[in-house]
Amino acid sequence: MFTIACGERMLSFLAATPYVAAYDNDVTPFIPELWAQESLAILRENMVAAQLVHTDFSDVVANYGETVHTRRPGEFVSKRKTPSDDVDIQDATATDVPVVLNQHMHVSFLIRDSEQTKSFKDLVEIYLSPAMLAQARQVDRTVLGQYPQFLGNAYGQLTKVSSSNAIDFILGTREKMNRNKAYMDGRNLLLTPSTEATFLSLAQFTQAYAVGDQGQALIKGALGTKYGFDMYMCQNTAEVTSNMSDVTTGFLINNSGGYIAGDTVLTIDTGTGALVTGNWLVIDGDDSPQQITAHTETLGNTTQITISPGLRKAVANNAAITVYTHGQVNQSGGYATGWAKEITYDTFTLDPIVGQFVTFGTSSTKYTITQVDTGDKTILLDRPLVAAVADDAHINVGPAGSYNLAFHRNAIAIVSRPLAQPRAGSGAVSAVVNDDNLSMRATISYQGIKQGHLVTLDMLFGVAILDTNLGAVLLG
Repeated sequence: MFTIACGERMLSFLAATPYVAAYDNDVTPFIPELWAQESLAILRENMVAAQLVHTDFSDVVANYGETVHTRRPGEFVSKRKTPSDDVDIQDATATDVPVVLNQHMHVSFLIRDSEQTKSFKDLVEIYLSPAMLAQARQVDRTVLGQYPQFLGNAYGQLTKVSSSNAIDFILGTREKMNRNKAYMDGRNLLLTPSTEATFLSLAQFTQAYAVGDQGQALIKGALGTKYGFDMYMCQNTAEVTSNMSDVTTGFLINNSGGYIAGDTVLTIDTGTGALVTGNWLVIDGDDSPQQITAHTETLGNTTQITISPGLRKAVANNAAITVYTHGQVNQSGGYATGWAKEITYDTFTLDPIVGQFVTFGTSSTKYTITQVDTGDKTILLDRPLVAAVADDAHINVGPAGSYNLAFHRNAIAIVSRPLAQPRAGSGAVSAVVNDDNLSMRATISYQGIKQGHLVTLDMLFGVAILDTNLGAVLLG
């Protein structure tokens, strides 16, 4: 038995965990096998989303950028026969899904000579546990950052979840997955802290007579299994707080009968200035992310917009429109396809935040921000760029709200491969440990100038969407 955690919410799973002996009097701490084993164990203890998705592992050494292949299982068809018929033998099929190993994540730190007498156990507490917490946070954010790929199956309303509609939002999300023929067993729903707080205000989730758990939900704040979902709160689930993004307001729907679900061309009024293609917006009553794909101006003011994917719900005349203002890429020469590191931004009044999805220019390709450095003005995305972006290209940020991710484990895959060890004579000692479909490499070298041992812990994997029909987003 081991435990995985997200913030303070502890979850238990069954698995084999490598055992590492670490004693208080251990004064030989620079054994890479120990660092690799212990780091992998701590990593697994602190991941939530990555423990719940499909994993594909091979112990064949791979390099960054290589493409490997996993499979999406096909479906069988039930056939009818009479007593005299032979059975109709069907091929077991699977769709090949190529996955690029483009997630090379590492944590490095220096253990100075003055600390070499510390035991391995002490060094784990001082260095390794915080390092792996950061690594686990990034892995989970990468997995949960795939939520924009499931927005086509969204249900609910951004910033509008309440005790009066929470159950409807859950049931609507369930219906989305049911209609997409998602597997009934093994569905998960990862919630943001604010959505969890709303759910825990309901008797269905806390009162012992309703839950049937002798009050443990109320004591521990656990949600358990409800309405066909195993529910967990995860602090890495995407949540964009209202008033944390630049917005343009003042535009209203201008149509006496309003508009119905599915409409994409909308007449608007009262706002000042021209809106921008590529920007994201929310219309009161629809309350879902909509992107401006075209606009028309009269006397310099936008009077008509075309939106994508189109209204999910009807909106009334004079419904308020909130447009999320873009920033810009700040990099001479821009960034090439495949760029995997930080992207520098400028012109935002309010910095973008972790969990917010972004698009560039007029593209509809969505990424999710997994790290923000407000000092250096950089963002890190959930995956490398699939297309180049130019200097001063617009960075269009997604709307505020909670993006709670519902999914079956076969909706998303983590494909992990071990990294090669440094060549002999490099002056470094290294070890690679594989366990439970994950791999960790530990490399230790002495840095004469720094007067200490440099420890680098890194892993290589790719994340892929296997089937969008097996996931949905509960907007809240």
